[in-house]
Amino acid sequence: MNCPACSNQLKQLQVGGIEVDVCENGCGGLWFDQHELKHVDESHETLGASLLDIKKNPSVKTDGDAKRACPRCEDVIMMKHFLSVKREVVIDECGNCGGVWLDAGELGQIRGQEMSDDERAETAKQYFSETFGEMLDKMAAESAEKSQQAGKIASIFKFILPSYYIPGKQKWGAF
Repeated sequence: MNCPACSNQLKQLQVGGIEVDVCENGCGGLWFDQHELKHVDESHETLGASLLDIKKNPSVKTDGDAKRACPRCEDVIMMKHFLSVKREVVIDECGNCGGVWLDAGELGQIRGQEMSDDERAETAKQYFSETFGEMLDKMAAESAEKSQQAGKIASIFKFILPSYYIPGKQKWGAF
């Protein structure tokens, strides 16, 4: 399997019970198959520490904004998105197999941005309110029908987002 960032041959590295593909002596990126990242993404998970210093080739340069093909699925371009509500780390994720590509240094950033449940809830509440609050407030004010629509929209987003991200009791009363 080749690196989606620099085309180097990826090397398999056994980390606890998971097998991570690393771009050793290339760009230093990491490939996680579906659900593997959750085993190493928090600083208290000691397994992840061994992945923080993958040997890189300093002459290899990559473009973090480039569209990347999934190294596991042929002809599938990975989606770029923020990993968390803090919106600090953009990852590449395959919509087909669910694998995740992290550029060199991104795992360290992810492990350094842990939040308490209260911080996570407050950040999500603020983001949700900034993104949808004004629109839903206007809809709720227009009519009872619009209020029902606001409730449906809010329910959809509550379903999509993990429940611990949305504390509820917003002023527009959707939950």
